[in-house]
Amino acid sequence: MTDARVTHQDRTGEGSLSLDEQLCFALYAAQRAVTAAYRPLLDDLGLTYPQYLVLLVLWERGETTVKELAAALRLDYGTVSPLLKRLEAAGLVHRERSARDERSVLVACTGRGEELKGRAERVPGALLASTGLDMAEVARLREELWGLAEKAHGAAERGR
Repeated sequence: MTDARVTHQDRTGEGSLSLDEQLCFALYAAQRAVTAAYRPLLDDLGLTYPQYLVLLVLWERGETTVKELAAALRLDYGTVSPLLKRLEAAGLVHRERSARDERSVLVACTGRGEELKGRAERVPGALLASTGLDMAEVARLREELWGLAEKAHGAAERGR
């Protein structure tokens, strides 16, 4: 099944300005659709998607600094800080200054945040079931997307 537009692009090496042929738009549309598929699962937990990501890091790593959390999520401090404030207000995490380094703020799940982990363990399987993807497809997509992210990061660094 060949698309004439793709064949033309391959021959000329030129990009198309057609919206549906933009890699960035396909990624954007997929990201929005995946986030929407997560929404009902996370609503049951009382979480937004970004809050879920924060908790995933904390469940995996335990107590961590805000700086390390931001790096793991590939976000800046200004984006992570309001997320932590909302999670703290909900009683799911607590923050405190490090005794070893006053400049560093440590973040950890509260007992309530740890209890939520048990309920959250069903989310990945429920997402797979709702999308119809199998584990092999997910693994392939994840590998390709991480490869793309690495290449795009390199391109962004070279463009600075």
